[in-house]
Amino acid sequence: MLAPKRLSPLSLSLSLLFTAGFASAATTTLPELSVTADSEREKDNPRVKEVSTATRTATPVRYVPQAIDTVKAAQVLDYGSNTLGKALEGIPNVSSGADTRFDSVRIRGFEASNDFYLDGIRDDSQYIRDLHNIERVEVLKGPAAVLYGRGSQGGIVNRVSKAPEAGRRSTVEAQAGSEDLRSLYADLSADPSDTVSLRLNMGNQDNNSFRDGIDGSRQLFAPSVSWQVTPDLNWLVQYEYSRFNRTPDRGIPGVNGRPADVNRSTTYGDTHRDYIDDRAQSLRSRLNYQLNETWQLRHTLGLFELDSEFDNTYPTAYNATTATVTRQRWQQDLNTRNLFNNLEAEGDFDTLGLEHKLLLGLEFGNQRRDPTLYTAAAVSAGGRPVPALSLNNPDRSRQHNGRMVVSSNNHTVVDSRGVYLQDQVRLNDQWQVLAGVRFDQFEVETTNKVRNLAEKQDSRTTSPRLGVVYTPWRDHSFYASWSKTFAPVGGGLIGITPGAAGNTNDTGPELTRQKEIGVKSDWFDQRLTTTLAVYELELYNRRTRDPINPEITLLSGLQRSRGIELTATGNVIGNWYVRGGVGLQDATVVKDNNGLEGNRINDVAKRNASLFVTWKPELGWYAETGLTLVGERYADNQNTTVLPGYGRWDALAGYRTHDWDVRAALSNIADKTYYSSATSAAQIQVGDPRSLVVTGSYSF
Repeated sequence: MLAPKRLSPLSLSLSLLFTAGFASAATTTLPELSVTADSEREKDNPRVKEVSTATRTATPVRYVPQAIDTVKAAQVLDYGSNTLGKALEGIPNVSSGADTRFDSVRIRGFEASNDFYLDGIRDDSQYIRDLHNIERVEVLKGPAAVLYGRGSQGGIVNRVSKAPEAGRRSTVEAQAGSEDLRSLYADLSADPSDTVSLRLNMGNQDNNSFRDGIDGSRQLFAPSVSWQVTPDLNWLVQYEYSRFNRTPDRGIPGVNGRPADVNRSTTYGDTHRDYIDDRAQSLRSRLNYQLNETWQLRHTLGLFELDSEFDNTYPTAYNATTATVTRQRWQQDLNTRNLFNNLEAEGDFDTLGLEHKLLLGLEFGNQRRDPTLYTAAAVSAGGRPVPALSLNNPDRSRQHNGRMVVSSNNHTVVDSRGVYLQDQVRLNDQWQVLAGVRFDQFEVETTNKVRNLAEKQDSRTTSPRLGVVYTPWRDHSFYASWSKTFAPVGGGLIGITPGAAGNTNDTGPELTRQKEIGVKSDWFDQRLTTTLAVYELELYNRRTRDPINPEITLLSGLQRSRGIELTATGNVIGNWYVRGGVGLQDATVVKDNNGLEGNRINDVAKRNASLFVTWKPELGWYAETGLTLVGERYADNQNTTVLPGYGRWDALAGYRTHDWDVRAALSNIADKTYYSSATSAAQIQVGDPRSLVVTGSYSF
C-alpha cells in the first residue's frame, strides 16, 4: 500500500509574501478607501456588475457578447457545502459530473473538467477545490480559446480568489451541523503601512457523512499581500495550501436501467482502508504597471503543485445472476506541476472617431504530470480477486489483500505558447464590437517508464472570436457572437500513450464552434439584471474509431448542443434579492461510428433551473429560500441507465448586528432521495439528505 507523503511548501512563497509585506514604502500611499454602508450592502447583492473572465479586462457584464454566470462563494458556504459542484448546481445548462476524486462539470452539454482556472491561470489538475479562499466563481459559456488556449469546448470555470483590501474588517467563523460537520475559519486583514495590505484565510473542517464509513478532513492556509510599490506599480502575491484527506465514495451501481433500489447510506468500497489525500499548493504573483493614463502592463506568474495519493476499491458493475456488485482496486501516486507566465498590455486609444480597448498578450506554459498507477494482480502467484459484495447487504470487511502490480508509470511534459490580440471597439453610443484571435503552439511528450518508450506530438492552431453588442435603449443590449476552440491530442488530461496502435497520437485537434445571440437587460432602475441567450454549439472533428479497423481513429464525429437560457440576479425592491435561471438544451451525438449516434450526452439534463429569494435588511433578521430543479439524465453515454429528475428545497434564516452574524441553513427540507451525478452506470452519486448547518461569525 502507498504510504502518504508530506508535501514541502513552495520554496519562494513565504519569502515573497514577507518581502512584499514588510518592505519599506513610506514615500508612496494607497488611495484612501472608506468602507461604507453601500459597499457592505453590495456583498448581500448576488449581482456582479463587472467581470474579467470573458475579456481579461474589467468589462460590464452587459457589454460581453457571450453568456456568463457568477456565483458568490458565500452563497454555497452558508449551507455547509464546500464543493465546486454544489456551487454550480442550478446554473442554466450547467451540470456537475463530479465524483469522489476530482471536480468535473459539463457546460452546455460539453465536458469542461480540464477547463478550471484560478484568477485566470489554468488549474487543470485532478483534485477537489476549496471554496473558503474564493470570492466568486465565474462561468463563461462557450469556447474561450481566444484568450485561454486549448480546451474550453463548453466553457470555462474561473475562481476569483479573495485579495487584500485596504480598510477591510477581519472575520472569524465557526460552523456545526448534521453528520458531525464542524469547522473553524478565519479571514484576517491588516494594513501595516499606507502602501501594504495583508490578508490571511485559514481554517479546518471535519465531517462524517450519511454514507456508511465515509468521512473527510480539510485544511487551508492562504496568505496574500498587496503592495503599492510606487503610485504606478502594484504587486499582488497570493499563496494557498489546501489539503483534503477523505474516504472515497464512488456511489451505487445502476440496476435494470435505474439507480439501485438500496438504502441511500449503502456503500461498496473498502472504507476501512480506502483513502484519497490531496495536497495542493498555489503561488500567484501579479505585477500591474500603469504606464500612463491609458496604458498598463501586467505580468502574471502562476505556480501550482499537487501531490495526490489514493487507495480505492470501487464498484464496476452489477451482476444480476449473483445479485452482487463487482469491484476493482486501484492505487495511485500522482504528482503534477503547472508553471504559467503571462504578459499583457492593455490600453485605450481613439482612431477615426472610434474608441478602442486593446489587449495584447503572451502566454508561456510548462506542465508536468507523473502518475504511477497500481492495480490488483490477476489470480496467480498467490493473488486473490477483489471480492464482490451483496447488493443489499454488503460486507465491507471483505478486502482485497492480494498483490498489487504497476499498471502504468508515465512522465508527461507539456510546453505551450500562445499569443493573442483582442480589440473592444466602441463605434458609437449604440454599437460595440469585440474581435479577437489567438495563435497556439502545443507540444506534449510522454515517457512510458514501464516499457521504456517515449513519444512526442505537437500542434498549432488559430482560434478566433467575433461579437457585436447593440444598445438601442439605455437598459437593454442585444448581442451576437461566434467563437471557435480546439482540443489537441494529449491536451485534456495531459499525456499520450507512447507506441499506441494506429494513428491514435497523430490525429489533428477536435474543434468546437458556437453561434450565440441574446439580450442583456437591466430592470428596476438598474437593480436587477437578466440575460436571455440562444445558442448552437458543435464539436466537430470528433474522434471516433473506424468500425472496420479499430486501430484507426477518424475525425468524422459530430456532437451538438442547442439551447436557450434565462438568468436573473439582483435587487428587486427594498431588501429583496433574487438569483436564479432556467435552461433548456438538447445535447446529442449527431455522428458516430461506434454505436452512439443519436444518444444523449451523459450527466446532461434537457432542463434545469433554480430560484432563490432573499430578504436581507442591513441589520437584524434575514431569511432566504430557494428551489433547485434538475431534469432526467443518463448515467452513461450508452444511455443504459437513467437518473431521475429531482427538485430540492433549501432555506436559511439568520440575525446579524454590526459585529455578529448567526444563521441556520436547512438543505433538502423535504428529504427527497436524488442522484447528483454519475461517472458511469456503475458509479452513481447519491445526493445529500436533509441536513442542518448552524454558522456563527464575528467581525472586528
